[in-house]
Amino acid sequence: MITVEEALRLIKKQTTDYGTEEIELKHSIGRILQESIVADRDFPPYDRVTMDGIAFQFEAFENGRMTFKIEGVAAAGASQFTLSSEDNCLEVMTGSIMPLQADVVVRYEDVEIEGNLATVLVDKLKERQNVHGKGTDRKAGSEVVSKGVMISPAEIGVAATVGKSKIKVSKLPRVLIISTGDELVEIHETPEAHQIRRSNVFLLQTTLQSYNIDADTAHLNDDLKSIKTSLALYLENYDVIVMSGGVSKGKFDFLPEALSDLSVAKHFHKLKQRPGKPFWFGKHPNGTLVFALPGNPISSFLCTHRYLMPWLKDSLGLENQGLTTAVLAAPIHFKPDLTYFAQVKLNSSKDGKLLAHPIEGNGSGDFANLVDADAFMELPRGKDVFEVGEVYPVFLYRGR
Repeated sequence: MITVEEALRLIKKQTTDYGTEEIELKHSIGRILQESIVADRDFPPYDRVTMDGIAFQFEAFENGRMTFKIEGVAAAGASQFTLSSEDNCLEVMTGSIMPLQADVVVRYEDVEIEGNLATVLVDKLKERQNVHGKGTDRKAGSEVVSKGVMISPAEIGVAATVGKSKIKVSKLPRVLIISTGDELVEIHETPEAHQIRRSNVFLLQTTLQSYNIDADTAHLNDDLKSIKTSLALYLENYDVIVMSGGVSKGKFDFLPEALSDLSVAKHFHKLKQRPGKPFWFGKHPNGTLVFALPGNPISSFLCTHRYLMPWLKDSLGLENQGLTTAVLAAPIHFKPDLTYFAQVKLNSSKDGKLLAHPIEGNGSGDFANLVDADAFMELPRGKDVFEVGEVYPVFLYRGR
């Protein structure tokens, strides 16, 4: 067995760049940006009015003028107006270009208009009040968004602003998720007393969908010959194979033998952790990576979040966000010399700290316990008691 740290090191050594592709901007949500988004002109591109109201010369107001003759209306989208006299003002709408010869805007709420005269009702103003200066957000040619970020509606809005209808993103690996075992039936079937429904693949498939990976699925029964025949084909057609079950010490756990016979080099098998000890990881000579996860649902789900997802983020070039940590809200006792991943419910304290409340379950087969928790908290080897107030990493699987 190897440690969690050594397993992560070996997996991250296999970080793979699958290249880039250019896609329509409207389809890029959740993808990893692989180019810089640069301002094609100043942001904003002109002195922009930020309030509906009137615009005039600040100096005239400072000299005591409170009433101005309205000489026109500047709407958003209209060409720039020029104020013809310091005795006058222009009505201006939010988003319009600030008129030339004017340098302050007073909102309608602070103005009284009668006929074509506007009287300012406040006695204090600031020069360039309610004016969003040209280039104050970004200058033309400056980088607005760096590559390596996951594209959200914010990045899409910026890309649209600079005129990018297509955008370069990380190309996604081809992924296959395989369930194993004669005891599994399809989810629409009614299982016999000795059977269970095939659920792990859907748990893992939807986890990968958070990165826009639409993984295929397959199933292997407990027969070494058919396993090898199917795996040989899958290894030629996918970049990543994720398997659930068939990697422990049971008489029908054929995967390690089948993978070895198919020349998949084993990088490790079994980890000093609970749950998830039987995890197997290796690589085929053609570059296909195999994550053979334990079959118990908690173990399979944990290993996906602790090992597969960090590898995927690195391979797609996602900026390193660091580990999220939380404060333990109740003590945990765990004697084995293993890294322990406790299921926890998260909330925030009054002072803003993220608190982790342990959720007791019935072992790594207790699938239902996942819905009561939000994350796994990683507790290190080398101690038996983890006290209230101690801080440890958490791996969230539920959006907050």
